Amino acid sequence: MPDTTSRLDPLHWGEGAIVFEMFLEPTCPFSYRAFRKIDALLDLVGRHRLTVKVRLHSQPWHMYSPVITRAILAASTLPEGREAARAVLDAVGRDRDDFEFTDHATGPNRDATPNDIIARIEERSGLTLAVAFDAANLDAELRWQTKYSRQNGIHVSPTFMIDGLVAADLSSGDPAEKWAERILS
Repeated sequence: MPDTTSRLDPLHWGEGAIVFEMFLEPTCPFSYRAFRKIDALLDLVGRHRLTVKVRLHSQPWHMYSPVITRAILAASTLPEGREAARAVLDAVGRDRDDFEFTDHATGPNRDATPNDIIARIEERSGLTLAVAFDAANLDAELRWQTKYSRQNGIHVSPTFMIDGLVAADLSSGDPAEKWAERILS
């Protein structure tokens, strides 16, 4: 019988006192653009000064968002932990057309099942997620992520917070250098 209450590895990178939170929706192209800047940002600010925390912000107009969000959390329970979750985020962002409806409502993905989506994620990330996807404790984490977003007034992705305050002046289109300057100001 598989373990249904695995430990989730937090989606945190860096170990600094400054906390930069990124609220990302896995199939959003703007979230993916922001996600790809994590390492550059850590290099600019310093991994010893900054902690980047990815918060998963599922949005209902991205029809498979809850399934994909759960798959990311499931990946975080694997031995590779947060790096496995990162591989899933990257795989989905890279090939988002395979995980998103056309115009949020139509297209070939309308015939896909959640199991099809999980299989696509496994294929593109190189991870085995089906058993981890069933873990009972993922429900609580999904609810926590949603509640945390709502409590902080987060409605769209990507949204950024610096030390608990929403940074409305930052955008996924900004270079990592602008983020670093704002974080250090």
